[in-house]
Amino acid sequence: MPLFKKSLANSNVTNRTPWKIAIIDDEEGVHDVTKLTLKTFNFEDRPVEFLSAYSGEEGLTLFRETPDIALAFVDVVMETDDAGLKLVDAIRNELNNHTTRLILRTGQPGQAPEEDVIRSYDINDYKAKTELSSIKLKSCVYTAIRSFRDIRTIERGKRGMEEVLQSSSSVLASQSLSQFGSAVLKQILTLLNLNNSVLYLTTQHTDLYGDTKMTVLGASGDLLTLCEPGISTHIPPDIEEKVALVLKSKSHYQSDTLFIGYYPSGQDSHNILYVKLDGPLNEVQRKTLEMFASNVAVIFQNLTQKEDIQQTQKELIMVLSDAIEMRSKESGGHVRRVILMTEFLAEKLFMPQEFIDTIRYASALHDVGKISIPESILHKPGKLDPQEWEVMKTHAQKGYELLADSDRIVAKMGAIIAKTHHERWDGKGYPEGLAGDDIPIEGRIMAIVDVVDALLSKRCYKPAWSGSQVKAYLEENAGAQFDPLITKILLENFDKILEIRAQQPDEEE
Repeated sequence: MPLFKKSLANSNVTNRTPWKIAIIDDEEGVHDVTKLTLKTFNFEDRPVEFLSAYSGEEGLTLFRETPDIALAFVDVVMETDDAGLKLVDAIRNELNNHTTRLILRTGQPGQAPEEDVIRSYDINDYKAKTELSSIKLKSCVYTAIRSFRDIRTIERGKRGMEEVLQSSSSVLASQSLSQFGSAVLKQILTLLNLNNSVLYLTTQHTDLYGDTKMTVLGASGDLLTLCEPGISTHIPPDIEEKVALVLKSKSHYQSDTLFIGYYPSGQDSHNILYVKLDGPLNEVQRKTLEMFASNVAVIFQNLTQKEDIQQTQKELIMVLSDAIEMRSKESGGHVRRVILMTEFLAEKLFMPQEFIDTIRYASALHDVGKISIPESILHKPGKLDPQEWEVMKTHAQKGYELLADSDRIVAKMGAIIAKTHHERWDGKGYPEGLAGDDIPIEGRIMAIVDVVDALLSKRCYKPAWSGSQVKAYLEENAGAQFDPLITKILLENFDKILEIRAQQPDEEE
C-alpha cells in the first residue's frame, strides 16, 4: 500500500482551493465508496480533494504533512483494535490540531462503545459504517466543513486582531503608520473571508497651490511592497488609471474582480479603497468595507497629518542648517555629510534606535549659533586674532540658548550638540571645559565628525587634507581632543567616511 494518496473530485467546478478530506481506513473499498459518493460534492464553489491513508501510523504522517485538512473519516480498528482512537488522541494532543473535524467510523460498534468514545475522545461524530448512506454521508460532510470553515475564520480573526493590537502599540512607539494600516487591512480581509484578495488604502490631497499627492497608508497581499511612508512613486500605472477614473467620477466602482470605493474626507481630500477580488462581493462584505473606509480612514488621515507635521519639521531643520552653512560660506555638503556620519557612528556604538533617529536631524543644528557671529569674523580669510576668536567661540553657547527652551526631542539634542561639540576629551575645549565622559555622548560624536569633515574639505583659510593626513591627526589626538573609543571606531571604518563624502560632495568637487 502507498503511504497515502491524493485525488481531486469534481475538478472542473472551479479553480479555487479545494476542501481536503482525509479517509483513514484499512479497507480499500471504504475509500472507493466514499470518493464515489462525494465525487460531485461542492461547498461554497470549492470542490473536495481526497487524501487516503490505510493505517493509524500513515494517518498521523498525513496530518503532520497536511495541517489544513478540513475533515477526516477515521476507522477505529486498523492495525490494532484501537489504532483510530490513538490517532485521534495524537491529532488533538500531539499535533495540537483542534480545527480538523474528526468523524470516527467503525464496522464493529461493540469494539468501542459510542458513549465511552464520545466521552473520552475529542471527536465530532461517531458513526457505524452501515449508518452512512449517501444522503447521511453528504450531510455529515456539509456540517463538518461548515464547522471547519467557521473555526478557521475565528482563528484567523484572532490572529489578525493580535496583529492589529501589536501594530497599534507599534504606532504609539515608533509612529509606523504603514505597519498599523497594513495590519488593519489584513484583519478586515480575514473577517470578510477574502483570503485571495488584496486590499489597500490611499488618500489623495490637493493643497492650496493645486499640487496633489497619492499616499499609500496600508497594503496587503502582492501590493504590500507599495506601502511605504510618504508619497508612493511605485503605484502600477493600471491601478493609478483606475483610481483616477473613480476620483473623476466621485463614485464607487465594482466588478466581479475589483472594488474601488470612493470616500471624500474633506473638501480637497479623498480616501480610496482598492480591493482585488476573486469573486463578487456580497452585501455584508460590501457594507463592511464601506464602514471600514469611512471610519478607519479618519484615523489614518489624522495619523498622516501627524507624520506630515513631523516631516515638515525635519525639512525645516535642513533648510535652516543649509542657510547657516551658506552664510558661513562653508562647503555645500557639510551638513548632509555630518548627518550621515553621526548616524553611522551612533549605529556602530550600538546606541538605542531613538537616539540614532534623533541625532540624524539634531546633528544638523550643531552650528546654529553662528547666526549670531558677525560676517567679518565668519568670512575672514586669514587666522582670527585672539579677540575675534573669543567672539567665534560664543557660537556654541548661543546655539544652545536658541534651542534650549524647546521640549521637542530633536531640539533638545540639538541644544546639547551645539553647546558641547567643541569640548575636548582632555578638558581643554569650550565653552565649559568639560572632560571625558562628562561630555555628553552626542557632543563627543559630533566633535570628531565636525573636525574630520572640515579637515577633508577645502576652506577659505586652508586646502583639503588627504585621507592619510586626517587619519594621522586622529591617531595623534585620540584621548586628547577626541573620545578614544569613538576615534578607534571611526578609524576602523574610515572607508565609510570617504564613501559618505563621495555621496555628498561639495559643489566645487
